[in-house]
Amino acid sequence: MTRFGYTLMTEQSGPKALVGYATAAEEVGFDFEVSSDHYSPWLVSQGHAPYAWTLLGAVAQATSRVELMTYVTSPIQRYHPAVVAQKAATLQLLADGRFILGLGSGENLNEHVTGEGWPPVDQRQDMLVEAATIIRELHTGELTTWEGDYFRVDSARIWDVPDDGVPIGIAVSGPKSIERFHPLADHLITTEPEAELLQAWDQAKGNSASRKIGQIPICWGRDREAAVAKAHDQFRWFAGGWAVNADLPTPAGFAGASQFVRPEDVAEQIPCGPDLDAVVEAVKPFWEAGFTDIALVQVGDEGQSEFLEQAAGPLLEKLRAAAS
Repeated sequence: MTRFGYTLMTEQSGPKALVGYATAAEEVGFDFEVSSDHYSPWLVSQGHAPYAWTLLGAVAQATSRVELMTYVTSPIQRYHPAVVAQKAATLQLLADGRFILGLGSGENLNEHVTGEGWPPVDQRQDMLVEAATIIRELHTGELTTWEGDYFRVDSARIWDVPDDGVPIGIAVSGPKSIERFHPLADHLITTEPEAELLQAWDQAKGNSASRKIGQIPICWGRDREAAVAKAHDQFRWFAGGWAVNADLPTPAGFAGASQFVRPEDVAEQIPCGPDLDAVVEAVKPFWEAGFTDIALVQVGDEGQSEFLEQAAGPLLEKLRAAAS
């Protein structure tokens, strides 16, 4: 059965609000919750960027059933992989085994803040392979020393390690990244409903038990025009695509890159308004492609509680009926 998740969008809401949304999302019936891990919002109008790991620690205590996940954390620059290994192990213990560590090669928007420059994509992926290997080693609980091309670890040990470790999902985008990351990941993360990509992943893993986790934005609202306007105001960066989004350094850069994106362009990519059947149709390509887990992003902080109180329950019923 396809699992449906809720996105804790740190770029558009403050930390206390997000904890409230997390508990409401669990109560209404979402199966899992993913959190973005940003240092900056995509656009100034979004207005937030609380620390994802503090947030998830609070959510782990405020919820009891939903799985939790970073979507995604980059362990190559802003965070050293040894630190990611420690906080992921701690969060797994706080969540009683409900946590999946989602990893990716990052975006300039969040990583440039350390002042170390932004590596080219091939180097970022090499760094991610090395970082994920270090995290795996540390999650054994054994004393670890590592001397690699990009990272050093000196006599490190994670003292509080979950008995079953921490499952890892890694973001992939094509055959090359599948080849590099499938030995290190339990699960696949990607944002496009491409059946061939998922099939190639299963073939590389040698089975189809690995979870395939996707995400899609929606903008539910009683007034369709207002919903389109909100999606355009806060999510027009989405039209740029990954090749652009990974390299822009600031919200001002995203504002400039998306200045010619029209509201109707956004509405073609993101289902907007009160029509729940339109949302189901937008999500349908994901389960048809073979995704096991699909996280919804409800755009905007304003109206988020209304979405959870009024629309999320009926929407989940429709999604589960359609995907069964």
